[in-house]
Amino acid sequence: MDVIVTGRRCTISDDFREKATERIQGIERFRDRVQRVEVQVSASPHKQPDQAVRAEITLIGKGPVIRSEASSDDKYVAFEHALDKMKSQLRKAADRRKVHRGLRVAETLDAASPAVNGAGEDEGTEVRRIAGLEVTGDGPLVVREKVFTTSPLTLAQALDEMELVGHDFFLYVDADSGRPSVVYRRRAYDYGVIHLDVAEK
Repeated sequence: MDVIVTGRRCTISDDFREKATERIQGIERFRDRVQRVEVQVSASPHKQPDQAVRAEITLIGKGPVIRSEASSDDKYVAFEHALDKMKSQLRKAADRRKVHRGLRVAETLDAASPAVNGAGEDEGTEVRRIAGLEVTGDGPLVVREKVFTTSPLTLAQALDEMELVGHDFFLYVDADSGRPSVVYRRRAYDYGVIHLDVAEK
């Protein structure tokens, strides 16, 4: 398992790199198919002091991408919090798989594609085309467009992948009905599901 430790707007010491690599090794007992672990530490001096350093851990392997992040005023503390979050996510996913025996994990999602920006023709005013909408100047509309490639999933698989990425919702195509669907987290361990029936125009 390769461990890659990088820093943005901060210096990563050999001591931090060694300790992070050593602590990451413990993840293998939770997920034995991890091929690469990326640890990125970012410094954000404009944020509150207790959120000035953010650590993000990403597991890449023969399954869905697994990611966790945490912020603190110290890179070691931020890293430990992110690692604890990741272990918690992996435990929850393992517990879900015990309930849903025979769960097959879908292929890893592709990286998101960036939004397209363009220059306007009228007096140098910037015209941006985002998610199919044309935005002129500094309008209040802020949209980030992402495109993913995925395979149809069962509800159990979608819940599993939502837990692994640590999000409160997960968009997927239902394997049984072929409908676009969203599973989302409710209170405690409850979940909700929204299915869309696409009407012909």
